[in-house]
Amino acid sequence: MLPREATRPVLEALRAQHPGATTELVFENPFELLVATILSAQTTDRRVNQVTPALFRQYPDSCALAAADPAAVEALIKPTGFFRQKARAIVGVARRVTEQHEGQIPPDMTALVQLPGVGRKTANVVLGHAFGVPAFAVDRHVLRVANRLGLAASPDPDTVEAQVTALLPSGDWTVMSDTLILHGRRICKPVPLCDRCAVRRSCTFASGGAVGLARTPRRTAPAARPMRATPRTRRSHVARRKGR
Repeated sequence: MLPREATRPVLEALRAQHPGATTELVFENPFELLVATILSAQTTDRRVNQVTPALFRQYPDSCALAAADPAAVEALIKPTGFFRQKARAIVGVARRVTEQHEGQIPPDMTALVQLPGVGRKTANVVLGHAFGVPAFAVDRHVLRVANRLGLAASPDPDTVEAQVTALLPSGDWTVMSDTLILHGRRICKPVPLCDRCAVRRSCTFASGGAVGLARTPRRTAPAARPMRATPRTRRSHVARRKGR
């Protein structure tokens, strides 16, 4: 990991490269953000934003979604992929919120992660953006970028959350999570665009000394296998030698 005193310039440079970083999910209230975040698994925020307007017109709050026919929800969210599992998840969350929280999304980590299908990443997104509570969401982009830059040294999201938040005042947690997410989407991709990175000179991955997550090996073409004659070919060779 980078020394603590070296992390501040790196984080400031990243924020300068991605000014105004925030979630790309479109929402109007905590309920909408929670549902949108669940739907964002294994798909893009753009795709989620395409389906949520119709979904929220049909089911504008937790109570409405709790009473929904899962098959009808599946039809609305199908473009996001894994639509059967996601329909069960968001209907299940809505029912739990309706039954235990009077239809209101709870504004604390402990209650959020007790909802079905809600982990720390989803809870942190909701806390940081819907409630303004300091929160640091770790998705696959944050996990990759934080390890490559030496801000963290672990493949475990909870450990990465603890390591990075220890470097920052709590008021910067949410915006820095958003910044690392955008950097992972736009620059520090699985195959990174290092020539476009504002912090490449400080990056342990770019210098060949990545920690936490190993550098992805370059793919090479498999060695060509030697040609083997088929039985028909071998018989034809024998036949030619016998003058047939």
